[in-house]
Amino acid sequence: MNFSFRDTIKGHKVHIHDTFRADEVIKGRSDIRHIEPVDVDLTAVSESDDRIGVSGQLKADLGIICSRCLTPHTETVVIPFHEQFKLTDSTDLPTDDEDDVITLTDDRVDLTPYVEEAVFVHLPYAPLCREDCQGLCPTCGSNRNDNPCGCSNERIDPRLAGLKDFFKK
Repeated sequence: MNFSFRDTIKGHKVHIHDTFRADEVIKGRSDIRHIEPVDVDLTAVSESDDRIGVSGQLKADLGIICSRCLTPHTETVVIPFHEQFKLTDSTDLPTDDEDDVITLTDDRVDLTPYVEEAVFVHLPYAPLCREDCQGLCPTCGSNRNDNPCGCSNERIDPRLAGLKDFFKK
């Protein structure tokens, strides 16, 4: 996923269609079982005399485990991507208005670390199989999405358990 900064600044549009393995991005995540190769569809265009904008989207299929009911399922994530790059000398310091601009010292731009970062940031924190997932019953462990178990999940503070029978006659 490389392109030449100088070629793009001359007015050429660069289309980047690629796939890459993002196995390192999900390393250590027990709730994400696997990630299919990420489809990268980006376009690099000159936004000014010294800046290149790279925008588009990333798409990946994730094999995840629901954080409430522990059911495995597949989820497709579509990630918007936009970064700005500027070619500078190594002695130039970025100014305040360039906080969102990535400064480069080499003509070849490798987008792989920026794409990996975008995928990592957009991974679900607590993946769900569906928005209204009811999860597992804490008493019997059955999946409440499949069948209601009827267990009483009423918790009584042990310090107040003696008052439970106080008003019974």
